Amino acid sequence: MTPDPDDAAALTPDDVVHPFTVPDDGIGPTTAEPGDDLLSALLGGGGGAGGGLDFGALMEQASEMQARLLAAQEEAAEALVEGVAGGGVVKVAVTGGWDFQGVTIDASAVDPTDVDMLQDLVLAALRHAATQVAELQQGSVDLGGLGLGDLFGGS
Repeated sequence: MTPDPDDAAALTPDDVVHPFTVPDDGIGPTTAEPGDDLLSALLGGGGGAGGGLDFGALMEQASEMQARLLAAQEEAAEALVEGVAGGGVVKVAVTGGWDFQGVTIDASAVDPTDVDMLQDLVLAALRHAATQVAELQQGSVDLGGLGLGDLFGGS
């Protein structure tokens, strides 16, 4: 039945939704007192018993993820990788933090009449080293199987 807009007894917003009523989910009380935390009640009280979001677990796992990420980034930054070209005649050593440690060029790669070849070998070794650093850094993002399944009341 649609109320008549001119009718003095028409429905008001308070008649439709009372400000202290929590939807009945069959789990707990359906009314709240003026000081109650309605968001917490709707989300299951934070305890996960009602399948709500467990903010404590969220914060704990976020902190754990941050610690693991920082440790992995530090480890990757300290790792030394070597880019190689020409079957090992040119080598470039660099850390995961992009600190270049050294360049080694075998004497057999030095031909004064073919400087372009040596330049190409150095560039190839640099690119190989850069690829290895990128792979090292990508691997540092792995969170070691840290799951998020239990944050939302599941497992």
